[in-house]
Amino acid sequence: MDFNLENCLDEGLKKLTIKSSDKNKTEETYFHESMNHSDTGILILNRLYNKNFPAFYTPQIIEENNIFKCQLRAESRGRFFERELSKLLTSDELKYLWSLLQDYHTILNDFQFNQYINYLNFVKIKEKLNDKYRVFFKPSIFLQLEDRKLKGYLSIDIFFNYIMKKIWIDQTRNGLSQYDSSGCGYLSESDFEAYILDLIPTLTQLEKLEEIFYSFYACMVIRKFFFYLDPLRTGKIQIIDILSCGFLDELLELREENVNTDMQTKNWFSVPSALRIYSSYLELDTDHNGLLNRQEISGYKSGTFTSVFLDRVFQDAFTYDGEMDYKDIKNQGYLDAFTINYFSRAVADRLPKEQQSMISLEDIKDEIFDMIKPKDPMKITLKDVIHSKMGHTLINILIDINGFWSYEFRESITANHKTDNGFSEIGN
Repeated sequence: MDFNLENCLDEGLKKLTIKSSDKNKTEETYFHESMNHSDTGILILNRLYNKNFPAFYTPQIIEENNIFKCQLRAESRGRFFERELSKLLTSDELKYLWSLLQDYHTILNDFQFNQYINYLNFVKIKEKLNDKYRVFFKPSIFLQLEDRKLKGYLSIDIFFNYIMKKIWIDQTRNGLSQYDSSGCGYLSESDFEAYILDLIPTLTQLEKLEEIFYSFYACMVIRKFFFYLDPLRTGKIQIIDILSCGFLDELLELREENVNTDMQTKNWFSVPSALRIYSSYLELDTDHNGLLNRQEISGYKSGTFTSVFLDRVFQDAFTYDGEMDYKDIKNQGYLDAFTINYFSRAVADRLPKEQQSMISLEDIKDEIFDMIKPKDPMKITLKDVIHSKMGHTLINILIDINGFWSYEFRESITANHKTDNGFSEIGN
């Protein structure tokens, strides 16, 4: 039999089970359904080219319905994590290492406040330690951490802090991985929620947090992580991204005791910050149904958001914080001159009439491009905004009447401020 495309299609159609409700479908319809919902497409290509095409992607872990296999997998993972934790240095082993570093440090007259070791002593310390320490006593580590002003010397404080940080990362990664239900190196929202709910009782500064508030607090934390670490909204974030973003460090700072009020206010995950966000949400939720509609959102920040921005929030995407990840009205992946003018015009329309005549939207557009400095002079991408570190200013200009006014009339505000200070000095 000649296996051309037509013969392959005929062969595939013969193997299809046709329901009575599907008898009116054409061959073309069956072909598309087969290509989309089964391995028929691979079968056709194999027959045409007489080759076995490898699968594009095979999941590392297939969902297992056998309860005994599930238990075996869970037990194996648990033992693996225990074995990995046993490789990390304990507190007693760290104390012993610190004592050796103190004993072998080199005294330098010009650097009395810092203690250093040279490479010779670095090797001597290594010889006194067991295999658990060896990963930290490689020549490459010494070269990476050696003092730039004192070639051949390594600060023992920097070296010890490096070891502590490395152990913390390994411990935290191990803890996060235990909640990785897929085993593929990422956490889904439900995985991360389970981690946060188990973490809350271990955070000293959250001791007074009522248990009924746990679910909201976990939701607040999850939204923060996923908003920044899952920009494509896949519903999962990589564990390595959680470790490297810095959010987890800030969250785990809540384990510290005797923290002053100012430090708590600066920590986004602290109880005062959580209660402030929760209170703001309750104030906006005037009908007390637990959801915010467009009218309720419009009262946020004293009603300074433009109607154009609010329309886009409810057309595209919104979060619990009232933040929007992108202002791309065409869903094209970047901001162009039209999009910038579209938003800035809506803000300018809310200014007093006498101030509107003083504004040039074309100048604002040019200033925004000059401020962001995109790679492509005709469009601004998310990477451009992040690289410029001016994202906060850009968002304020495009959606907030107060932010727009402060930026557009910044020179007048500065001049008035200097004048006021001058009068104050004369009066004094």
